[in-house]
Amino acid sequence: MKKPSSSGRSGGRSNGRSKASRKGQSDFRPGANSGSGGRPGNRNAKPRSRKPLGPSGGPMRLNRYIANAGVCSRREADALIESGVVAVNGEIVIQMGYKVLAGDNVKVGGTSIRPEPKRYVLLNKPKGFGTSPGDARARRGVAELVQKACKEVIRSIDKLDRESTGLMLFTNDEELMVRMNHPQSGAPRLYHVVLGERVQSGHLEELKKGFIVDKGFVRAEEAEFANEERNQIGLKLVSSRSRIARRMLEQLGYHVIKVDRVTLGPLTKKDVPRGSFRHLSDAEINLLRMSC
Repeated sequence: MKKPSSSGRSGGRSNGRSKASRKGQSDFRPGANSGSGGRPGNRNAKPRSRKPLGPSGGPMRLNRYIANAGVCSRREADALIESGVVAVNGEIVIQMGYKVLAGDNVKVGGTSIRPEPKRYVLLNKPKGFGTSPGDARARRGVAELVQKACKEVIRSIDKLDRESTGLMLFTNDEELMVRMNHPQSGAPRLYHVVLGERVQSGHLEELKKGFIVDKGFVRAEEAEFANEERNQIGLKLVSSRSRIARRMLEQLGYHVIKVDRVTLGPLTKKDVPRGSFRHLSDAEINLLRMSC
């Protein structure tokens, strides 16, 4: 990503970029790297290396399979396996770490079990809908926008404040939620931010270096101008903290007019009109899991 020029020009951007900015759209695109600063005193920490989750529907540890079916916790599932009451495809299994496939027949105490299907619903949140349970009870909440998406109970991996718009992912995949919200190696979020005044070039550098916001250190992976007038910027963050894009700019003294999340990890707004949702394809689910 090119660093912003210190001159009054915006690095030779095309007229097409200017037209896009007048429509409230940003051509800012995330780079390939995704990591983030963590906490004060650990600002230069490198993203933690970890094994990707792997494609959906792949081999799963038997104790996790039992837990996902709602029978008990993983630790309790280990005890059931050791006691010899768990069978896979008609064979008793007492081996710890045994893996099963989605199509295997698993029985506990003679009763067949099957994990709840995993659902992944992508919403393009409109303005005026709250995301916290307490706020939703008092006024319109995002839950009502996805209530007909599936019969399973799903929840958002993170929050967007009532005035902000853009992508939110709802799922019942708890493991994916944890991975996507990891403070150092979680999913990058790309925001298009519209401000009430021109942004100083030095402040883009300050955003990338990072600073303390409400007792927590945060920095932008990328930050650049999104229009010729320089009152719109693209901001790429890994942090899942509430209102973080808005709060970072407000701390630098800017009046934030609009915050729109345009990407969430590898997911984009393609085929998701404002206020609508869609289910992720198998390819998108696997890409999402492999990227975490």
